[in-house]
Amino acid sequence: MAKTTHQDSFDHIRQLMGDFSRDRDWEQFHDPKSLLLALVGEVGELAELFQWLPADQAKDLVAKPELHQRVGEEMGDIILYLVRLADVLEIDLGKATTDKFDSVVERFPTESVKGHAPTKD
Repeated sequence: MAKTTHQDSFDHIRQLMGDFSRDRDWEQFHDPKSLLLALVGEVGELAELFQWLPADQAKDLVAKPELHQRVGEEMGDIILYLVRLADVLEIDLGKATTDKFDSVVERFPTESVKGHAPTKD
């Protein structure tokens, strides 16, 4: 299997993950619930890396090579499971993401939220 580059799209990653799963006969294990639980587990592993870091130092501490690599690995795992879940559910993740972003831009116009966090109504 070819090594991927940082320029790969969601669709390309979806194809790679689908091939990877089919080649190993793992599709039988990739039901939505199992993929979601795996995704949550990976988010937990990412959270664990930040758990006891002082909030005001987290960005600088994550810049250190070893932690930076681990954070990147966990984020990669999260993306892979998310893309696989979207594929199984037949959701176009690129479209869903851009549609959601457009909705957020509309909900939070710059002039009404600039400089402060929005509150929930």
